[in-house]
Amino acid sequence: MKFLVTGGAGFIGSAVVRHILADTDAAVVNVDVLTYAGNLESLPGAEDSGRYAFAQVDICDAAAISAVFAKHQPDVVMHLAAESHVDRSIDGPGAFIQTNVVGTYTMLEAARGYWQGLEGDKKAAFRFHHISTDEVYGDLHGTTDLFTETTAYEPSSPYSASKASSDHLVRAWGRTFGLPIIVTNCSNNYGPYHFPEKLVPHIILNALHGKPLPVYGDGSQIRDWLYVEDHARALFKVAREGKLGETYNIGGHNEKRNIEVVETICELLEELAPENANSRASGKGFKDLITFVKDRPGHDARYAIDASKIQRDLGWVPEETFESGIRKTVQWYLDNPQWWQRVLSGDYKLDRIGDAGCALENS
Repeated sequence: MKFLVTGGAGFIGSAVVRHILADTDAAVVNVDVLTYAGNLESLPGAEDSGRYAFAQVDICDAAAISAVFAKHQPDVVMHLAAESHVDRSIDGPGAFIQTNVVGTYTMLEAARGYWQGLEGDKKAAFRFHHISTDEVYGDLHGTTDLFTETTAYEPSSPYSASKASSDHLVRAWGRTFGLPIIVTNCSNNYGPYHFPEKLVPHIILNALHGKPLPVYGDGSQIRDWLYVEDHARALFKVAREGKLGETYNIGGHNEKRNIEVVETICELLEELAPENANSRASGKGFKDLITFVKDRPGHDARYAIDASKIQRDLGWVPEETFESGIRKTVQWYLDNPQWWQRVLSGDYKLDRIGDAGCALENS
């Protein structure tokens, strides 16, 4: 079986590719244009595998995408390529419309043309798996409410609106054209190989460098945290075993306030990096770097996923608790400075891209 994974050099996509190569006998074609957050160094050893191929292609390029389908003849598409940073969507929403909406349309049309040309068992087995976010559901106001697969969409940011649009397109192509589709919506991912503008790696690396640890508002925003390797396993399971036309929510069962996440990282760094110049053993301690900054526009207060459907129907549950996953994550960044140092040596710096001067993505 051959999987075509878009965005396979990104954070979640690279975890999916690593899982396919390490834990299955399937082949994978990685389609990624390698924008600022795409990094082939997140796929160590992949190019040595006879089951791996890479195509540096823009998903908005219809001819190039169709050529990838024709050349590689995939059995399953896992569409992860997307602009995903909420702050960037506020600063420049156009790229999000282009990649997340137009790019998804282009992928759907290429997949439809390819699928319609298939015959027999290969056509019957084909499926298009679209990977999305819980942010499309908007804000949870109650303390016990959960997002289910039937929760109405109320996106708050240009990012989540673009992802909601892409979700609707995928379902429309399924209903109107009969394209065999599946959709998944996930909670907040964290783990190894995460581009350093997102909350967890941003806090880890800022702390190690003695920079402020910016927290929006009072840090009370609640997110459900999902270890990326758990997510990759879930996505592969859905792609293989999920029911066509269905939606599956994927969550980590780990609701935490943002300030709790930041403080937990600081505590782990005190334990795992006591020799750092910013630790309590050497100075004031990592928590002394925490800085509360002006909240971002339209910031949702709480996201939380009901993942009972995927557990009931497909038998998936996360292997990592937040405590075990965040410890593995902090340790990975301490053990792999060569990865993040090369990332930071490029255009990205440990600073805010928006108007507050030091805020960060925590959705």
